[in-house]
Amino acid sequence: MSTMNISLPETLKDFVDDQVRKRGFGTSSEYVRDLIRKDADRLCLRGLLLEGAESESSSPADESYFDGLRKRVRQGRTG
Repeated sequence: MSTMNISLPETLKDFVDDQVRKRGFGTSSEYVRDLIRKDADRLCLRGLLLEGAESESSSPADESYFDGLRKRVRQGRTG
């Protein structure tokens, strides 16, 4: 694992320390890694949403479409 050192103003350091205590992280590094993972997930989701918004619609998202989705979820299928 690589090491990265960051400098924070005292107010941000206090905030991080508080979050580590309140949210059950073992170290500030764990907290920062969690933030980075969540940001990466957010960026991925944003990209997928933009990709979907720019794609051509293949079928209408009407009641039968959502009924089919619900049926697939109940059957344990997503694809």
